[in-house]
Amino acid sequence: MIQVVNRALDILEQIAADPEKPKSLSDIADPLGLNHGTCANILKTLVNRNYVEQIGTKKGYILGAKAYSLTGNEAYRKDLLDAARDEMDLVTRKVNENCLLATLKGNMRQVVLRTYAEQDLQVRTADEKHVYDSASGRLLVAMLPDADLDRFVRKYGLPSAEIWPEADTDDKFQTCISAIRSQGYALQVVPKRQIIGLAVAVYKHKNVVASLSIYLPEYRYTVADKTGLIQLLQKAAKHISARLA
Repeated sequence: MIQVVNRALDILEQIAADPEKPKSLSDIADPLGLNHGTCANILKTLVNRNYVEQIGTKKGYILGAKAYSLTGNEAYRKDLLDAARDEMDLVTRKVNENCLLATLKGNMRQVVLRTYAEQDLQVRTADEKHVYDSASGRLLVAMLPDADLDRFVRKYGLPSAEIWPEADTDDKFQTCISAIRSQGYALQVVPKRQIIGLAVAVYKHKNVVASLSIYLPEYRYTVADKTGLIQLLQKAAKHISARLA
């Protein structure tokens, strides 16, 4: 019995190592040294219990909704990823820029889904980054309810002048927060790397659960339809939010 439990956990960990990439039976069983029949039987049980999802008969397995719900964090639930994937693909196809979906984790913004452009020069951003040092993080902080925002600042402090010079004092920080809330998006300019980030909010039941953003080189942003970029992001976020309602 204990051996079966260990094998089931090994299988979940193997799938979770790259949760958005479907894995075949061989991809799961072979690295673990499991008999294919034994692995298939355990997978069948995990699928029935919604901890694993089978994508068709030959496309492989990904984590199921129950596995995501174990975190206790609504933002990591599979329904968010499913709601966002097509809209993010559409944004990337339209503007040919990388798009990412991120959530708040302590004082870090954490990427939970990406789509990639077909550009020779692409902007890459870390999976985890300090909230004050990204457009998506700033958006997520700004959209916190006032009481939660106060607690956040008391716990983590104000931005440093190096990371967010426009918000390194309490008055300047509140001005930036108010601006993000009123305009409905966050903009970050990274002068040293010549990168621009734009982020908007994704809602579920009137609560912000994620940010949707694009990052691009400054020279492409300079010649882009800036209003059009923001409106495209906001439209995509609205569609994702509607799917989550």
